[in-house]
Amino acid sequence: MINKKVAGVREALNGVESGMTFMLGGFGLSGIPENAIAELVRLGVKDVTCISNNAGVDDFGLGLLLQKHQIKKMISSYVGENDEFERQMLSGELEVELIPQGTLAERCRAAQAGFPAFYTPAGYGTEVAEGKETREFNGKMYVLENAFDADFAFVKAWKGDAAGNLIFRGTARNFNPCMCGAAKITVAEVEELVPLGTLDPNQIHIPGIFVQRIFQGEKYEKRIEQRTVRSKV
Repeated sequence: MINKKVAGVREALNGVESGMTFMLGGFGLSGIPENAIAELVRLGVKDVTCISNNAGVDDFGLGLLLQKHQIKKMISSYVGENDEFERQMLSGELEVELIPQGTLAERCRAAQAGFPAFYTPAGYGTEVAEGKETREFNGKMYVLENAFDADFAFVKAWKGDAAGNLIFRGTARNFNPCMCGAAKITVAEVEELVPLGTLDPNQIHIPGIFVQRIFQGEKYEKRIEQRTVRSKV
């Protein structure tokens, strides 16, 4: 097996440059690649395009990149928890492409599978379909959506081994799996990096063939986006 293990986040992000397109896993704040995001902030890359379900919150996740105006364009499904995102979008400082969540997932999966495009009924007859090819199948109209073309995919898993095999846990098994292998280089950060042969093959969600670099992350905050508790009776 090829050893994909690298020493840490700095080596894992070798080759990252301004102007690139990045995929970042996560749903809300669950399963986001915290170490990779922090390194992108440290590197100070500019004019990047980020493909992610959301833009984090003002002071965490992709919100950290927004604070420093490092993101030129966001391609997302939901951005309602980030005031700075809203401000930059309304002021014209930030380009935004909002797309249906299922379409976002499928554009990742299509890139992962090597399909250049696909037809979906989502968004037909709305602004989502403006300027796109449409076609009728069995009496129903569909919109042609292109697979994403990204330079790096940054994902976060619970466990992984040196070959890049990954296991996700709970809600972190969201956009992370479909982004693996969907970019030219996939970088996986894991909470626990185990020796080869340790993982039960039946439990592996993503095989190492989809991952080029893997490292063990550290100091995960795992913030809760919206904490709701029951009042005392």
